[in-house]
Amino acid sequence: MTALDQTISRRLIIAILLTGSTFAAEIVGGIWANSLALLSDAGHLFLDLFALLLSLGAIKLAAQPPTARHSFGWHRAEVLAAFLNGLTVLVMALVILYEGGKRMVAPEEVKTVPMLIIAVLGLLANLLAARGLHDHAHDDLNVKSAFLHVLGDAVASLGVIVGALVMLFTGWYQLDALISIAIGLLIMVGAWRVLRDAVHILMEGVPPGMSLEQVAQRIKEVEGVADLHHLNLWSVCSHIIALSVHVEVQPGHEEERGSLLHRIEQVLARDFHITHTTIQLECSSCNGGPLFKPMRHIRREHRHQ
Repeated sequence: MTALDQTISRRLIIAILLTGSTFAAEIVGGIWANSLALLSDAGHLFLDLFALLLSLGAIKLAAQPPTARHSFGWHRAEVLAAFLNGLTVLVMALVILYEGGKRMVAPEEVKTVPMLIIAVLGLLANLLAARGLHDHAHDDLNVKSAFLHVLGDAVASLGVIVGALVMLFTGWYQLDALISIAIGLLIMVGAWRVLRDAVHILMEGVPPGMSLEQVAQRIKEVEGVADLHHLNLWSVCSHIIALSVHVEVQPGHEEERGSLLHRIEQVLARDFHITHTTIQLECSSCNGGPLFKPMRHIRREHRHQ
């Protein structure tokens, strides 16, 4: 693990501890104050706490070497965990919406002072965590995602504070239910995005924001490339993109295949952050096939002696 990764890991651990402490405080405080809004915000924190754990786990998994049994290492574990987390949080959001609907019909008194104190403490913890991640949020997509999650928690805590102040001076306890429903909808959107992204990676879809045509065109622009076919582009996990392609070498460039391969790899890393590549160089007479190669199932025959 590099020194930068160690620094990022330490800051993620601090953010996890702050978020985890706030999560526990909002669970206890929500029950004590009879505030569904606080409990809902704790649910939102649970989603983001898991996202922070995934970010830390991604760094740890990246340091694990591949094995004979798992040639890609353990990077896909991050995606499986995200999928299970998305399902869990989606159920949680549905429960919050159901309870919020019940309280809209039959409002319950809320202890607004404890609710306000815990929400303020939650806001401060989120701001501290965001401050720790901010310095690396521009350089690392993984950290940027964690930073945005923590920032979202701060906004949710601010909403709970505003609601507590309104209820403190007006006694309009239905607002607690309204806030919880709003947070429940926010959690549902977040859970849906997690599920969508996890399924897309598991289905080996083209990474978001990329197109096969765009990548193919950029490779064709490299000096020495005549054409290409059988291009595949997929994500191993949220931060590793893999590519395989057959590249036809222009006549007269056959003797510089090594440097041509290096130029293609440089372009892919610089323009698309694609660092895991399998590139097969071919001559003109070997060329043939579509840009996207269809895959077919081949039945295995089992013979018994």
